[in-house]
Amino acid sequence: MNHLIFKLLNSLLATVFLISCSGAFKPISSDKASTDYHSGMSDLLRSLPPPPQPIIVAVYKFRDQTGQYKGSDTLMQYSTAVTQGATSMLTRALMEAGNGKWFTVVEREGLTDLMNERKIIQQTREMYAGDKKNESQIPSLPPLIYAPILLEGGIISYESNLLTGGMGGYYLGVGGSSEFRRDTVTSMLRAVSVKNGGILTQVDAKKTILSLELDSGLFRYIAFKRLLQIESGVSSNEPPQMAVMESIEACVYGMIIEGFISNTWSLKNKKLVKPLVEDYLKQRDSQMVAEFDAEGRIINVTPKKLNNFNAISEK
Repeated sequence: MNHLIFKLLNSLLATVFLISCSGAFKPISSDKASTDYHSGMSDLLRSLPPPPQPIIVAVYKFRDQTGQYKGSDTLMQYSTAVTQGATSMLTRALMEAGNGKWFTVVEREGLTDLMNERKIIQQTREMYAGDKKNESQIPSLPPLIYAPILLEGGIISYESNLLTGGMGGYYLGVGGSSEFRRDTVTSMLRAVSVKNGGILTQVDAKKTILSLELDSGLFRYIAFKRLLQIESGVSSNEPPQMAVMESIEACVYGMIIEGFISNTWSLKNKKLVKPLVEDYLKQRDSQMVAEFDAEGRIINVTPKKLNNFNAISEK
């Protein structure tokens, strides 16, 4: 009986091997390229109500300030731990806020290229102006849009192996195991007034990066000197660049709400400010509470314990 089972298993394994070699067996297929990556924070950012008018902001560089490289136990790697395209991610997050109604983002990362192209256009117009002898008749380019608010900051931290662990068990040669690892990435964003250089708001956001590996196996003697061994496993790694994008989106969302708290800007419908601020404070710090005036503007943000102490003192 055991000999018959062994033959059947051999036939089954041989069939699976032949099918996989022929290309017909594809347990994992590659997805097509997709656009417009969505995260939970992306949807929250897009759902923001619009301000009275879009706010013009400029972003020169949103840098990787961690200085970390990918870790390896066997060799030296010179690839950075986080993406170097954080400026593009911040620009996208700003343009998505309120479905594009919150910010007007002006180009500053490629300012040199932009100025060179404007020079080429102007010189070409002057060269091929025809019989126009008066240079004042040559059409000139409109002035560039200037931004009253400058956005600064960067990716300030990437911590790996903050939490590692796993568990497993085998009984009579059958069982499995699991291992996990948790990393975190932190971004910081601040809004600076171009007029006087003062910092209007500053926020930071942290995103967890989780890696998980599952293994299972079967080790059993099915006959004398006949060992059956079957192993399977799968691992899931959250892309670090997607975690960076979500932390940047959280920074943009937090910057907008912090602007409500400091009365830097408001909404077209001021009645919507209060629920947004209360929900933000509840998620950020459950011990904080905001006080509003009759028009819906924030008067003060204080800890609940301090409010209780003041109430007792007044009594």
